Amino acid sequence: MADSLIKASRQRRKNAMVTQRAAVPLLLCAILAPGGTYVLDDSGGLGREFDGIGAVSGGGATSRLLVNYPEPYRSEILDYLFKPNFGASLHILKVEIGGDGQTTDGTEPSHMHYALDEDYFRGYEWWLMKEAKKRNPNITLMGLPWSFPGWLGKGFNWPYVNLRLTAYYVISWIMGAKHYHNLDIDYIGIWNERTFDTSYIKLLREMLNFQGFQRVKIIVSDNLWEPISASVLLDPELLKVIDVIGAHYPGTQTVMDAKLTGKKLWSSEDFSTFNNDVGAGCWGRILNQNYINGYMTSTIAWNLVASYYEQLPYGRCGLMTAQEPWSGHYVVEAPIWVTAHTTQFTQPGWYYLKTVDHLEKGGSYVALTDGLGNLTIIIETMSHKHSMCIRPFLPYFNVSQQYATFFLKGSFVSTVKYQSYRCGIPNLEKHLRNLFLNNWILYGSLMAAVASHWNCKRMSSSHSLPSPLVTKAATSFLLNPSPSHLYIRMISVVTGVFEYFVNAEDPGEHRFTLRQVLNQRPITWAADASNTITIIGDYKWTNMTITCDVYIETPEKGGVFIAGRVNKGGIFIRSARGVFLWLFANGTYRLTGDLAGWITYKLGHVDVTAKKWYTLTLTLKDRFSSGMLNGKLLWKDVYVAFPPNGWAAIGTHSFDFAQFDNFQVEATR
Repeated sequence: MADSLIKASRQRRKNAMVTQRAAVPLLLCAILAPGGTYVLDDSGGLGREFDGIGAVSGGGATSRLLVNYPEPYRSEILDYLFKPNFGASLHILKVEIGGDGQTTDGTEPSHMHYALDEDYFRGYEWWLMKEAKKRNPNITLMGLPWSFPGWLGKGFNWPYVNLRLTAYYVISWIMGAKHYHNLDIDYIGIWNERTFDTSYIKLLREMLNFQGFQRVKIIVSDNLWEPISASVLLDPELLKVIDVIGAHYPGTQTVMDAKLTGKKLWSSEDFSTFNNDVGAGCWGRILNQNYINGYMTSTIAWNLVASYYEQLPYGRCGLMTAQEPWSGHYVVEAPIWVTAHTTQFTQPGWYYLKTVDHLEKGGSYVALTDGLGNLTIIIETMSHKHSMCIRPFLPYFNVSQQYATFFLKGSFVSTVKYQSYRCGIPNLEKHLRNLFLNNWILYGSLMAAVASHWNCKRMSSSHSLPSPLVTKAATSFLLNPSPSHLYIRMISVVTGVFEYFVNAEDPGEHRFTLRQVLNQRPITWAADASNTITIIGDYKWTNMTITCDVYIETPEKGGVFIAGRVNKGGIFIRSARGVFLWLFANGTYRLTGDLAGWITYKLGHVDVTAKKWYTLTLTLKDRFSSGMLNGKLLWKDVYVAFPPNGWAAIGTHSFDFAQFDNFQVEATR
């Protein structure tokens, strides 16, 4: 980078000496044009270094369905996300370090459920990072915990009980990424949107260095700008060990303390908005204005791809949508192309110009250079109505059509060629004439229309935006009986951890099962239920028959359930309604109208003990339910009017071991 900057400085001096020419006719046209005039100049030095645009997989389980997509659709989706000069062309991938807890839409498994348990192949984030690296070897990888396994808290819902133990846990994830997957983690975070501990941050840096991970940078605190910025200013040791201050949903603004630290400032989680036209406008506006207003040199979207059931919290808040692995259908949404206007025309290591600003009649422009003569200008004129993010509140502003004249000075006056690209928000297309470019001025008929997005690049290589898209047609979830393993592949774990299990004690029919493997509550990030539960299928299912073999491992206190019409998931799981058939090791059963067990329709006694296999069947037809145990009727036509539809589900009464096999659903919508 130092050599590049020296070379760039020489180039600027050379250009300044060679191109001292006036462009009187063009200058006169610019002065007479209705609109603002803006100078793009690097002769006074450059602004902050650009660190890239990225997205989050996790927080939680937001990429859950992606891994189950059949080829070639899965590879196509990954290309649209990570392949350079193709789709979003992301520079950064941030993933959740799974901690066994509910973290928005689901649970991601930890690499260490227990103190002496290590497995670096659980979950799909390892796979996703490798796929991203395969497409872009230069992509930046980040890891951040949301929840932590319960053993770290030693009985408390707190990860800082033993600082060294927690640091060891996080570093083991970094070591596992390198040893088992040949992945170099570039940045590590502390605890998503929760309290930080300065002693822990310092110890983490010390232990990273001791393990040979000096190159791994620390970002803090993935929450608000304060109090971390003030803490960094008041603590010279803390200032020394951190590399980036990251804030969530900053509304394009920063605070003075953050600027005074001299550290890189990132919007380390942003967007989180439905990926329609308004969501694309939100994303386009903040990608520019996070730097203009807040000096943030990286913006990271939550989330990468909406690959979870749409009715879960924050449905379709990904840059694109891929929520139907059973059909192969996916949609390349507008935020992908908005992202491309920055990522396909810049790279981390470029620099913002100091001469970036808002446009006179609304909107903004940024300009970036590699210091070697290449220049990218990104212009957005997103209106208030069409660029509101889900958070924070957006004060009203006005945008109107305008002409913009850009004067090129410094090293940019001797240009070779410019290319222009436009991404307008669908249904809001305005007439734009051709863009005329010359050695001194970007001028003529660049009309910055309301809700449009422009990229002008001084470069000889070609890009195309957008690319054509063909996907399979959308279909509903499988409605007919299918092999059990096909259903199990589509499960979305909401609370607890369900894993494939080889049952060495049963060499027969139930040798390969699905097992709930947690016997302790994790250190929570969200409102985990007291039960464990995983949902499956189509939220629009109404009438259904659910059958599953169950195996309770905990004597007396253990219990399992199968359920239908479950109407809530993710962070709202504690208040989920549905129809739940419970079976307990103490020889009882219950039929309830909610997961918490407050609404009881039916209860009774059966000949059931732990460590034996039983078959449960729950039938829901219109407003009535029937239940069976091992083919024998438990009840018939019990009234269950609410909810009218929802997912199928299985789970346990508490955090206890249990197994499930031969899961089947026959359902109608």
